[in-house]
Amino acid sequence: MIFKRLLQLLWQLHQPLRSAVLTLIACASVVLLNACAPTRPAEQTTDWLVSVKRNGEPRKPISQVWLKVGTLSVTAPFDGKSLVYRLSESRYEKDFYNAYIALPNEMFANATRTWLNDAGIFRLTVDQSNGFFPYYTLQGHVEEFYGDYRTKPEAVVTIQYYLSAASTSKAGNPVIFSPRYSQRIALTDNSRAALILGYQQALTTILQQLEAEFYQKNLQLPAPLGK
Repeated sequence: MIFKRLLQLLWQLHQPLRSAVLTLIACASVVLLNACAPTRPAEQTTDWLVSVKRNGEPRKPISQVWLKVGTLSVTAPFDGKSLVYRLSESRYEKDFYNAYIALPNEMFANATRTWLNDAGIFRLTVDQSNGFFPYYTLQGHVEEFYGDYRTKPEAVVTIQYYLSAASTSKAGNPVIFSPRYSQRIALTDNSRAALILGYQQALTTILQQLEAEFYQKNLQLPAPLGK
């Protein structure tokens, strides 16, 4: 009876006022329905960092001049912040809810610089932003950086480094040393944490190999200008 009486009163109103009241009722109904509906929690993103640390005493320097670790480029699609998974021969997938806290080229360059500085191979190893003029520069290219889930899960990392000098007797070729390293680390499970741990193990092995080759190759480094 009350609802019927309200309808009768509503239709007795002038058309503009009746439209306004109906609009107000519709809006109130939507608000009430939304308030009663279950809410879906927002997707949570997780940030990851690939970081390694060298242990042990520093070595005897092979040079008393400085080394600058320059840019390390990264092949697409591994150059973004999203974790990348390989699911078949030609299918890769980006995980937008699991991302690196820094860009891969920054993580690899920082890890390389810190490792070589702790190793004491050169008098000092500085990063790209440092204003000091270095005689030697180490650059690199990350060719592979993904989780391989085609069969058994593995972390895959491949890096090629290039050591160059500001002045060298090699005509048209300043590159002194260009080693390439590739690692595939079996993962304990399919979790993201296991993948990050696999990356760190792979990068640790690569930097150990890079450090050792500086000595095993017995590099004949050209002397700095004026010396």
